[in-house]
Amino acid sequence: MPPKRITIRDHTAEANLFARRTVIALLGIAALIVTLVSNLYYLQVTKYTDYQTRSNGNRIKVLPVAPNRGLIYDRNGLLLAENRPTFSLEVVPEQVEDLDSSLQRLRELLGLSEDDILDFREELKHHRRFRPVSLKARLTHEEVALFSAHQHKFPGISVEARLTRHYPYGETLTHLLGYVARINKKDLQKLVEAGQADNYAATYNIGKQGVEKFHESKLHGQVGYQEVEVNNQGRIIRTLKFQPPVPGEDLVLNVDVKLQQVIRDALQGFRGSVVALDPRNGGVLALYSNPSYNPNLFVHGISSKDYQKLLQSRDRPLINRATQGQYPPASTIKPHLALLGLEKGVITEETRMFDRGTYKLKNVERPWRDWKKWGHGWVDVKKSIEVSCDIFFYDLAYKTGIDNISEMMSQFGFGDYTGIDLYEESAANMPSRGWKRARYNEPWYIGDTISVGIGQSYWTTTPLQLAKSVTTLVNRGTRYVPQILRGHYSNNKLHLAAPKELQPIVLDSPDNWQVVLDAMYGTVNSDHGTARNAFKDTEYVSAGKTGTAQVISIGMDEEYDEETIADHHKDNAMYIGYAPFENPEIVVTVAMENAGGGSSQAAPIARKVMDYYFANKESGNYAAQ
Repeated sequence: MPPKRITIRDHTAEANLFARRTVIALLGIAALIVTLVSNLYYLQVTKYTDYQTRSNGNRIKVLPVAPNRGLIYDRNGLLLAENRPTFSLEVVPEQVEDLDSSLQRLRELLGLSEDDILDFREELKHHRRFRPVSLKARLTHEEVALFSAHQHKFPGISVEARLTRHYPYGETLTHLLGYVARINKKDLQKLVEAGQADNYAATYNIGKQGVEKFHESKLHGQVGYQEVEVNNQGRIIRTLKFQPPVPGEDLVLNVDVKLQQVIRDALQGFRGSVVALDPRNGGVLALYSNPSYNPNLFVHGISSKDYQKLLQSRDRPLINRATQGQYPPASTIKPHLALLGLEKGVITEETRMFDRGTYKLKNVERPWRDWKKWGHGWVDVKKSIEVSCDIFFYDLAYKTGIDNISEMMSQFGFGDYTGIDLYEESAANMPSRGWKRARYNEPWYIGDTISVGIGQSYWTTTPLQLAKSVTTLVNRGTRYVPQILRGHYSNNKLHLAAPKELQPIVLDSPDNWQVVLDAMYGTVNSDHGTARNAFKDTEYVSAGKTGTAQVISIGMDEEYDEETIADHHKDNAMYIGYAPFENPEIVVTVAMENAGGGSSQAAPIARKVMDYYFANKESGNYAAQ
């Protein structure tokens, strides 16, 4: 076997291979270093601002700060709506590991009710998990102390202090002031659509009705913010920056709360309303609806039991009868119709007719009767208003026609919104041919017109509309929009709101205003006036008109017996009035459901309102703006 050959190594080739591999390795390392440096540059230089912001976001939070809601005062400086400090139990759902267990333990600790738990779970559906949700409002001091001693057992749950709305006069002002309550899903949607959601970021309540709702933008204010540093558990370590909120405006109303209380006491036991206006500027001195309810029940969330009680009540306390109640105006509109007849030349100041107690049209079998069975004898326009003669106004309506009536009464504001600074208002109904055709698909009959002549038939009005129409009468055509808001405080100074005027009613014969006003004077001051007894021996001179509206029809052969008729079939009592007769300062409208006669029931209440007004006039609280 030949010997094995020894291979001689090529050192040059090996050296070249090593060199190539070294170069490749160095190039790879260099590429990695360049990549690393590039990424570091990108992170530390190019994206420095973005990542710095993200980093700060982990330890710095921007929290909204709710503004204090503006206060509300009456015209004499009495506080009607205030903010009181309260404590509530707040839950941040995402920070609670076992919500059901925590709720059960809190129930045992604080005695939470089933309603508290149900309301909380309902609220939970409408909030994001990182937003606090109120579990129980109005904690007592004992409950606060008890929870504070066990707070370490309930991460994500805390006691928070805040200001909540309170209404010192309770039900006296409910339908006028309204109330605030929790912002619900519908409210939030409206805020989003209006671009106001951010301004309510820290706000829990919003105006729901009345002045609180209508003037929400003035009362709420502007949200503030604070930048705070937090630890890894979300607790605030320190405040870095604070932008204070702008509190809402403090509002002053034309309303006199003491006058409201007089009306409240006078209407006890009756369903109805009273409206008092200042005819010199349209200011609302009083606006009360009975029965009422306590608005404080709604601020913290009314219980289902209490709310159902209000909803199911036959007295309908949730309705604002002053602006939403729709009543036949009855004889209170006879001065308005007399003015129309004079203006159209259908009657003159000397026109007379004989009232036998019934009214008949040629070729019409049905008669219409007067409220006074044997009639009033000879009457002219002045006496027909003073004694409230129906026959005179049956004939006047027949000769004037529904078209003229509807047109003129619409100018007085009947069948339309008054423009008052409340959302809760009805337009009621001023009938016309077109309305009846559209509503019932029936023609207008002459009998409809005759009934309209005494404020019955399809004609309805709200007490506020009626009061507004009287201000137009006493102002001889000048029309003001009723205003609850008197002004607002700024820098400790009251800034008055300007009265709102509408296009005036201009008559061809301006003297006709005085004819009607003199007749209203006679209603109160003549020996046969229907309101003479109610205003006997007053220290002021007033004028007015009574009205009694039928709720059900009474046939010619039937008699109205107040003793035997069902309560809900009794007549409505109405009254309109103003004082003083020369240069009027107050207009009052009274509407009472199923109360009986306007002269015996409504007029005495109007007197109580005027008596209070003039007894307190010397203080200067009722000076016109």
